[in-house]
Amino acid sequence: MNRDVYVIGVGMHRFSKDYIPKRDLYFTAGMDALKDAGIKFRDIGALYNGYIGGGMTEGIGFAKDLGLTGVPVTHVENASATGSSAFREAVWAVSGGQCEVAMALGYDDMRLMGNPMSRTVPGKKKLPSMENIMLPAGFFAMWAQRRMHENGTTIETFAKVAAKNWNHGRHNPMSQRRADHEVTVEEVLAADMVAYPHTAMMACASGAGAACAIVATKEWAQKYANGRPIIKVLASQSQSEVYNDGHIFMGAVVGPSSSTELTGQAAYKEAGLGPKDIDFVHVHDAFPIEELMYYELLGFCGPGEGDRMLHDGETTLGGRVPFSPDGGLIARGHPGGPTGLAQVWDATRQLRGEQGKFQVEGARTGMVHMMGAGSICIVHILQRA
Repeated sequence: MNRDVYVIGVGMHRFSKDYIPKRDLYFTAGMDALKDAGIKFRDIGALYNGYIGGGMTEGIGFAKDLGLTGVPVTHVENASATGSSAFREAVWAVSGGQCEVAMALGYDDMRLMGNPMSRTVPGKKKLPSMENIMLPAGFFAMWAQRRMHENGTTIETFAKVAAKNWNHGRHNPMSQRRADHEVTVEEVLAADMVAYPHTAMMACASGAGAACAIVATKEWAQKYANGRPIIKVLASQSQSEVYNDGHIFMGAVVGPSSSTELTGQAAYKEAGLGPKDIDFVHVHDAFPIEELMYYELLGFCGPGEGDRMLHDGETTLGGRVPFSPDGGLIARGHPGGPTGLAQVWDATRQLRGEQGKFQVEGARTGMVHMMGAGSICIVHILQRA
């Protein structure tokens, strides 16, 4: 990056299964972030809207509620990685000198969407493809069963990942799923089966929500710190699939595992850090198999050691490197557009020491990772400066 970039404000509208007008979601998250940053909307030099299910001009219409300032507005869409992509665009707008301050704002209501991966041709029947036939739950179930076959992973291990994230989400006021008791492995296993080995309590929560992050130069970050630590973006990396001999095209949802491995390595190199320097991690944990695999692919343990890492409590709050401290996609929810920005919301507040009962003690460096159907992987590393 040409200039150092800092997160100066974050905001959210709680993820929810209730119907809330998308315009309200958008406005709440945006105003919350502006208040958090201590600036006005007229200070924003570029705005990146991230959404999957809305109309062509919907986002720019919602932006008018924040102010008519002439700010350039861009619609970003990259499946589950939409919010992460919008954040990356804002980071690079500031780094590249386009502006001093940029905003990324993601929102969606997944229940109002059809199948965004379904393809049709005018005047013809729907073209057959795996994306039209098999939902994401099917892809991740196949991935999970392959690990069970090759590594001896048990369904109880997958349930333990989910229970951990449900219990992390209990204390997050922005989480869609907030259990009133400590969730157990047995409870997760007793839920309705979605696609073996994943039950309904292992599947990510699908609802509505919005999240926002504002990034700026060091000068702006210091000016508006207001006594708080300033949070630097150490790395911003994104990669699509890389072709290898014997490459298997596995469908729009489950891309090759090498995508996460390569993007993570690039982020570590850019930041000048390694896995041992990371204090907490957010990943695309739509189903437990993903989180379990990302322990290994992001370098926090060796191949095949993810099960042991989980069972030793290393990825729970209080452990060596907590994963999904805010509940992740499983508990916090996954509305689509705002998901990656919700990760940035938590990471920023964790690094400031503001997360109360789900605070990662002594957190100085955090990693946020997202996968988007297609397949695209995005990794950011943030650090308290």
